[in-house]
Amino acid sequence: MSWWWAGAIGAVKKRQEENAAATEPSFQSVALVVGSTGIVGTSLLDILPLQDTPGGPWKVYAVSRRPLPPWSPPASPAVTHLHLDLADSAAVAEALTPLTDITHVFYVAWSAHPTEAQNREVNSAMLRNVLSVVVPNCPALVHVCLQTGRKHYIGPFEVIGKIAAPDPPFTEDMLRLDCPNFYYDLEDVLFDEVSRRDGAVSWSVHRPTVVFGFSPRSAMNVVGSLCVYAAICRKEGAVLRWPGSRVAWEGFSDASDADLIAEHEIWAAVEPFAKNEAFNCSNGDLYKWKLLWPMLADQFGVEWSGYEGEESSFKLADAMSGKEAVWAEIVKENDLMDTELEEITNWWFVDAVFGVRSEHLDSMNKSKEHGFLGFRNTAMLNAHAEKMLDVAHKPAERASCAQKDFKTAKLFPMDKDPMHSRDQLRKCQVMVCLTGSNQNHR
Repeated sequence: MSWWWAGAIGAVKKRQEENAAATEPSFQSVALVVGSTGIVGTSLLDILPLQDTPGGPWKVYAVSRRPLPPWSPPASPAVTHLHLDLADSAAVAEALTPLTDITHVFYVAWSAHPTEAQNREVNSAMLRNVLSVVVPNCPALVHVCLQTGRKHYIGPFEVIGKIAAPDPPFTEDMLRLDCPNFYYDLEDVLFDEVSRRDGAVSWSVHRPTVVFGFSPRSAMNVVGSLCVYAAICRKEGAVLRWPGSRVAWEGFSDASDADLIAEHEIWAAVEPFAKNEAFNCSNGDLYKWKLLWPMLADQFGVEWSGYEGEESSFKLADAMSGKEAVWAEIVKENDLMDTELEEITNWWFVDAVFGVRSEHLDSMNKSKEHGFLGFRNTAMLNAHAEKMLDVAHKPAERASCAQKDFKTAKLFPMDKDPMHSRDQLRKCQVMVCLTGSNQNHR
């Protein structure tokens, strides 16, 4: 079976089993993962140390701005964590200059700012701060992966719908839009920096769409935010109302599984046929929110309503304003990890996803033509819940699984079938309760 077909679901458990039997490793490749506590960074840290990962065994330097949260699983012996502000060029140089054994860079970080002008300035500087140190100082460096996204085709948030975008499905050969876009700036920084090695260092650009996955810290977490919204509805006895547009409700959407993106980036890093190319990265299937919405409501035992006209649409950022006390009650009643509502939700991003006025779909043909056949079933969100559950049960300061089951039982209805009820509870429990805090750049 091809490596990416096997998938990375369950990678945390597999990694722990391998750690138990590990001997002193001999590494073939050394990865620098920048943005290691984001959604895709978390997946890269799960997958790279596995024994069957292409290019391995891998040694990993994991860079994030903040220390790991207390509920994080034990790190693989192959992973070294560095806490670093990428905007501080002097600090970046001091931390990265000694790491001369790096062979591959996976850049999956970004810093969110109110305007595109600020996004351009800050994010370009962050990437250049990293590559200006690593490219000249790492003689074994062979590849740099840069992750951008769907806004390459539709423009930054502030201009979506205001400028003409190409008709979907989006393909990698489409020209850049005639507007400022920090994704374009990041590509230009990448091309400029790797050119200094006269072809010795290759590159790849990866353009996922909305990412579904688990991360303790992420500035764009749709699934986690929706689960908090549903939990608040249940607490208040309210209907889970669809907030967005008709297009988002009835139209086709696509998504990008975080593990699949990580596999895609690792594939491009070690596959010669994928060098110096840009690739879309989505699951390879389509879904409709009007089909997923009842599933979400069912998991939380709440009534739901769908699209009821543009006059009934609303912003989740407005509807969830002032709900801090409600969330605090949920945390207290269920003995959950102490979190503030604004730490674990991204209402603005959900509003952006649900507010689209046209379908945004891409093509995975180029990846297939270059040899990547990976895919995911978008509707199978349970895998992310299981991953969150596996992570959450490790730290000593958390209650035992059995205790948590009893304490969260009040939040979720129980099915008459005991096996289904237990599975349902586990899924809902981890989706709502085990989200972590966000940060601007991972």
